[in-house]
Amino acid sequence: MQKKILLFIAAAMLTFSVPSMAMTMVSEMGVAEKIEEATPTITVQGNAVYVNGGSGETLEIVSLTGKAVASYKIEYPSQRFELNLPKGCYILKVGKTVRKVTIK
Repeated sequence: MQKKILLFIAAAMLTFSVPSMAMTMVSEMGVAEKIEEATPTITVQGNAVYVNGGSGETLEIVSLTGKAVASYKIEYPSQRFELNLPKGCYILKVGKTVRKVTIK
């Protein structure tokens, strides 16, 4: 008789604990999806730089020697910047997104 009661209690505990664990996993997954959407993209075409998804951030341009070359405030969700830089390789950074580009 005691084994049946203990088995019933254990089954009831497992039944009620699984949905709360599942809800925790779903809410954690939703937060991760929102973080990935906020990653800005940097595209270069000739002397023009296109930044998508970086509103409120700063576009930083650094030479390969580590010298800061330019800095631009990004005011719109999609913005274009014309770079008047000498030919060479540069590092572009917006938030956590970093890109190495060559200006020809």
